[in-house]
Amino acid sequence: MTKILVDVDDDALSEAAELLGTSTKKDTVNTALRETVERLRRARAYAEFIELGKSGMFDVLHDKRNYRGVSGDLPDRHERSGEDGPNS
Repeated sequence: MTKILVDVDDDALSEAAELLGTSTKKDTVNTALRETVERLRRARAYAEFIELGKSGMFDVLHDKRNYRGVSGDLPDRHERSGEDGPNS
């Protein structure tokens, strides 16, 4: 771990500690850094996912027949479970 001397906004540090539930300055800063990195990674991944969607990457999923097989290929719910059908 790197040790540094940094001037920090006391009000921001206090509010961050309260929101993060941390009790020391060190924990507050480290938790804030980790959570910021995680949030920005998720935001970047989400943006990339949106771009893939706009490019048509997921268009095949609009029609369930593309990934669930043709109707009649799969047994109905009752046949899979071994139960009698509703009209038995």
